[in-house]
Amino acid sequence: MDRIYSRELLRLQAENERLKRIAADAREKLEAAMDGTGLCVWQLHVPSGKLVIFNRRWGSMLGFQPKEIEASFEVWKAHLHPEDREEVLNNFFDHLHGRSEFYEVQHRMVAKNGSVTWVQDRGRVVEWDEQGRPLRVMGTHVDITQEKEYELALSRLAHKDPLTGLLNRSGLIERFKALKTEGALTLCFIDLDDFKQVNDTLGHRAGDRLLIQLTERLRFLCPPDVVLGRLGGDEFVLLLPWALQNSQTQPLAQACIDCLDTPFELDNGEAFVGMSMGVEGVREQDDFADVMARADAAMYQVKRAGKHGMAFNTVPLAGQIGVNERSRHIG
Repeated sequence: MDRIYSRELLRLQAENERLKRIAADAREKLEAAMDGTGLCVWQLHVPSGKLVIFNRRWGSMLGFQPKEIEASFEVWKAHLHPEDREEVLNNFFDHLHGRSEFYEVQHRMVAKNGSVTWVQDRGRVVEWDEQGRPLRVMGTHVDITQEKEYELALSRLAHKDPLTGLLNRSGLIERFKALKTEGALTLCFIDLDDFKQVNDTLGHRAGDRLLIQLTERLRFLCPPDVVLGRLGGDEFVLLLPWALQNSQTQPLAQACIDCLDTPFELDNGEAFVGMSMGVEGVREQDDFADVMARADAAMYQVKRAGKHGMAFNTVPLAGQIGVNERSRHIG
């Protein structure tokens, strides 16, 4: 009987060791999978604020060595990005107080060295005390920094002209909307004169080089708060963050026209182009298309009158620049 008991005990001990090895192997694989994907599984004991992290990803993500940082609600809160903290905590406590089905938010964490990591945070209450108060919250914490950086890069590309690096139409519209809420705004619409001749005689590569050099000249001339954009082809836009009547408007527009008096030195020759510009003040009810239509009409006044100049096409304001007034520069 004792012999049978001993054999059974040895069998159970061996089975227990086998199950331990399977569990340890599974835990190791799970941790490797979570670390590889940037996933962190966490549990919060609400009354004490103690935070249990089921893999080491969270501390290393913030630049800490194992056991260097205490896992607690207050430490987690201290590492929330200041601009995101209020939104994150509001989301968390809304769920804790039963106002939402679960806690979920994308936000930034600040690492030990000050770098920023984007995370997707999600959790829900899994245990309540006898009074119905939240006792434990479990959730996941996923590093989405690469995805966010890719998303931001795509957004930048979507709003930038690939040749000149200036804002494209969609980028200009976004900046127009933002600047319009901040105060007075003036739009200058530029169409180059005789640019097609450069493409036809020197080639499209030379034309591209000319547009890049022109961009450099405009950037040099314009104050830092002026927004530059390229609509496509040889059409450019300047957004001036001041009223049409501002004393800077006409001198800046004229300086842009004058900068074309100097020829463009290209790989296969020298090129001259002119500039026809329509200048338009932005009204309260205007969207980007409204102002562009009026600036385009002003620009065509210059084309019809011989090119290479500026025109203002707007309702007179306080006795300043009036309807269809034109200033033409002759090189």
